[in-house]
Amino acid sequence: MGLRMNAPFSATGPAEHAPTPRRAGAPSMSVEWAALQDAAAAVAAMANLAAERVSPEIRNFPAVIRDIGGERLELAERSIADIGAMMRPGLTALLAVRARGQDATAPALTLWQEYHHARTALLALVPQQSDHGPRRSAG
Repeated sequence: MGLRMNAPFSATGPAEHAPTPRRAGAPSMSVEWAALQDAAAAVAAMANLAAERVSPEIRNFPAVIRDIGGERLELAERSIADIGAMMRPGLTALLAVRARGQDATAPALTLWQEYHHARTALLALVPQQSDHGPRRSAG
């Protein structure tokens, strides 16, 4: 089973907090985001989870966060790179386990849960709209 992601992830680490200019030829945030969604779908399949319906919130995240801009955009770019840095070796390890004929369900479920938590935190960078205006929090 040859599962591959659509695009490479950038290799920045979580300790790099200064904004970095996009390298020539580096994949766009939209491409990286789509690759993360593909990787997560592959991991979910290995965890025997039902295919996730992609919500507009998930699908449109790169465009919405670009419109917000500023520090939230910079944090989103770093976070996407960090999630990719987690998913890339995790997916590689899962594929290696399966290639040996072993069951990868439990580790795939763990990786998918870690991805899901990270994605939830990332999506929280976009204020929620309601009849009462954007979501606000204390702190």
